[in-house]
Amino acid sequence: MKNQVGFTLVELMVVVAIIAILAAIAIPAFQHQAMESRRADAKSALLDLATREERYYANNNVYTSAASSLYGTGASFPLQVPTGSTPDYQITVSIPSSTNPAFALSAAPINLQTGDACGTYQLDNTGAQTNTPTPTSGTTCW
Repeated sequence: MKNQVGFTLVELMVVVAIIAILAAIAIPAFQHQAMESRRADAKSALLDLATREERYYANNNVYTSAASSLYGTGASFPLQVPTGSTPDYQITVSIPSSTNPAFALSAAPINLQTGDACGTYQLDNTGAQTNTPTPTSGTTCW
């Protein structure tokens, strides 16, 4: 008989099993890292919006909920983060009252981020950073 060259079915199945185990470990780790990256985008957008609100307040002595006043013509709330692709967060502004100048910003997760342990990010004019619902212990959000 000639020597046959190739793989046996058992060898092939061992390789498939190893690949499946590696994928079972790598895919959730990748998804977790991607989710954390999208969190950073939301935090950055909130901090940028807070800076724009403070700049507007310095010039007008009042906060605004008009996105066009902060970002230019055509902008409106809720803002989508990131813009131009499938958004992961919706940014909104609320101005509680006109007599006591204050603002509250929030970034609510949508689409791929809805299962995020950090939930909705919130930032106000005092700099208080919170999340709703409160994340489980060991989860670093801000």
